[in-house]
Amino acid sequence: MKIIVHDTASSMLDLLQRPLEERPDALRDMLSPLHEVMSAVGVDVVRMHQMGSGFRTDHEDPRYLTALRRMRDAGVWHRIEDCLAVAWERLSGAVPGAGSAETVHVVLVLGDPDDDLLTVRNAGYLGMGGIPGAIQLTMWPTETSLAKIGYVAAHELHHNVRYANVVWNPMTVTVGEQVVAEGLAEAFVRELAGEAAMGPWTTALSGPELDHVCAKVVAGIDVAGMPNLPAYVYGDATARHMGHQPVGLPDFAGYAAGLRIVDAHLAATGLTAAQSTVLPAREILANAGVPSGA
Repeated sequence: MKIIVHDTASSMLDLLQRPLEERPDALRDMLSPLHEVMSAVGVDVVRMHQMGSGFRTDHEDPRYLTALRRMRDAGVWHRIEDCLAVAWERLSGAVPGAGSAETVHVVLVLGDPDDDLLTVRNAGYLGMGGIPGAIQLTMWPTETSLAKIGYVAAHELHHNVRYANVVWNPMTVTVGEQVVAEGLAEAFVRELAGEAAMGPWTTALSGPELDHVCAKVVAGIDVAGMPNLPAYVYGDATARHMGHQPVGLPDFAGYAAGLRIVDAHLAATGLTAAQSTVLPAREILANAGVPSGA
């Protein structure tokens, strides 16, 4: 696998100095490395940028250039490259013979500082890597996001390898598959760099609240179809933001439940998250003692 972290720092610096009317086309050009992979599965890269908390192109914002310079000064792009190199070495050694995209294009974009989904609920950073060959990262520089952006890239690479081997069908994908995937990816980050490297997604819930969330997620483990999953995986607030129905769950419900399920699987089998990358969700759920017809 070849991993290319594109120099979007230079592209964004150029874009943000252009007239407003030129910025949408410049944005599409900047996102073009992802276009071939994502358009093949019906995803428009510009719409994904807009839906995924990316920076705005329809008005001036003096905060953007300051934030971009802060990211460059912090060596964010090099940090992502380094984390992905270590992550790929670990994954390729743990699952020899597993399929992967020949090339993975990685594009980091500046986020929208006024988007609470990004800056509040996601601590300033998030990613999308479930389509083999493409990883898109979005961040607004905060102390947390600057420290952890490389680790979310590793999280997304885990998804990238998983879904080069595990079939993901938007009509039939289940809550079980999604929460297992998120739990595995965060357990993989923990294996690479320790618990402190993990995102807020799997560590925000604890105690009786986590017990309640896990019970509710397990009760819906066989719910299928992409429109039915966001509330179980991301929680009600994000589901509403995406136009989907809430089910009575807090932020990051599926991540926390997924990690608990994965930890039970790891304890029962002695495997690592890296070694478990391409295992079917049904097998991981069974190892964790979670009944599923998936």
